[in-house]
Amino acid sequence: MPRPRSLVSAVADRTVESPAPRARASRVQPGSVDIAAVIRRLRRTRPAWNPTALAEFAEQGDPFRILIACILSLRTQDTTTGPAAARLFAVASTPAEMLRLRASRIARLIYPVGFYRTKAGVILGICRDLLERFAGKVPDTIDELLTLNGVGRKTANLVVTMGFDKPGICVDTHVHRISNRLGYVRTKTPEETEMALRGRLPRRYWIGYNDLLVAFGQNVCAPIRPRCSTCPVSALCRRVGVTSAR
Repeated sequence: MPRPRSLVSAVADRTVESPAPRARASRVQPGSVDIAAVIRRLRRTRPAWNPTALAEFAEQGDPFRILIACILSLRTQDTTTGPAAARLFAVASTPAEMLRLRASRIARLIYPVGFYRTKAGVILGICRDLLERFAGKVPDTIDELLTLNGVGRKTANLVVTMGFDKPGICVDTHVHRISNRLGYVRTKTPEETEMALRGRLPRRYWIGYNDLLVAFGQNVCAPIRPRCSTCPVSALCRRVGVTSAR
C-alpha cells in the first residue's frame, strides 16, 4: 500500500528556491569547509538573533505542538507561524481537543498562515490518525511519522529532533541554501542535501543543525544580498552563488 502523500504539493516539505547563479567558489570540493568551526561561531553569535518560532515551541517539550506548528510553518514566515500556533493551542492543545473543532474554526484561528484552509483539514486528519493508530501519541520515529498524511521528511525530522531529542537532519530552504553557500555540500534539492549531510555532518551536530541555520538564515545569511560584512563565519564561507552582498 503506497504511503500517504505529504500535504498538497503547494505546501509540501519539498520547498526549493530558484537556483542561484553559480559562482567560482563552487569549484571548491564539498566537505573542505571546517564545519565544526562554523557551528562554534554561529552558536556564540546566536543569542543576539531572534529565535525561530519552532524553537520557542520546542522549549515546551510537547511533540504534538511541534508537529502542528511545523505544519503551520510550511510556506509561512515565522512572524506569522508563532502567533497563529499560539491562538490554536490556546483553544486546543491535544489531538482529542483538536477533533472537537470544525475545520472552519481551525482555519479562522490559524489565518493568515499560507494555505490555512488546506492546513486546517490536514491538522484534523493528523489528529484522527494519532488517536486511531498511535493512542493519541506522536510517534518518535521518522518512518512512523511519514505514515501520517501531510507529514514529509522536513516535518518528520523536526519532530524527531525537537520533540524527542533524537538524531535527525531537517533540511528546509535555509539549510539547503546555506549548506551549499558555505561550500559544505553541492546539491540541487533539499532531499539531496539531507542525504549528503547524513553522510558528511558529524552526528553530534545533527539535532541542532536545522534550528541554528534557520536562525542564521533569517537574521544574517539571507537568500538575496546576505549580510556578509557582519557575518560571524565570513572567513570560513566559500560564498557559493553569492553575487551581491551587504
